[in-house]
Amino acid sequence: MHMPQSLPALVTLAIVLWYMVTVWKVGRARVRYKVYAPATTGDAGFERAFRVQMNEIESMVAFLPSMWIYATMGNPRIAAILGATYLVGRIVYALGYWAEARRRAAGYYIATLALALSWVLALAAVIGRLPFA
Repeated sequence: MHMPQSLPALVTLAIVLWYMVTVWKVGRARVRYKVYAPATTGDAGFERAFRVQMNEIESMVAFLPSMWIYATMGNPRIAAILGATYLVGRIVYALGYWAEARRRAAGYYIATLALALSWVLALAAVIGRLPFA
């Protein structure tokens, strides 16, 4: 049955869509604050939008492989739940950061917890399948 794998796939697509929202937000901030490429500094509003986008990339690189390893070698439904939790955390993070840099902490902790759990579960699933385990 393909249903379980479709859940983490759907979450992955939602995470990528959210990333595209952050790309769009940076584009709008460039125009609004007149920060033209290749510049990456300027008005604080632009810099917050830019950091959110960069942090999304940095975080996705760690999260998505962990989620998919666990989805394929462990439990795809739990992996999808962790993915959805991660996404909620990233959205809360971005909304807070866009408003004021110090308001990003709650979202950071939610997403980081989902990442940590995903990574630990993925590691346990991999170790459990090793020939000597």
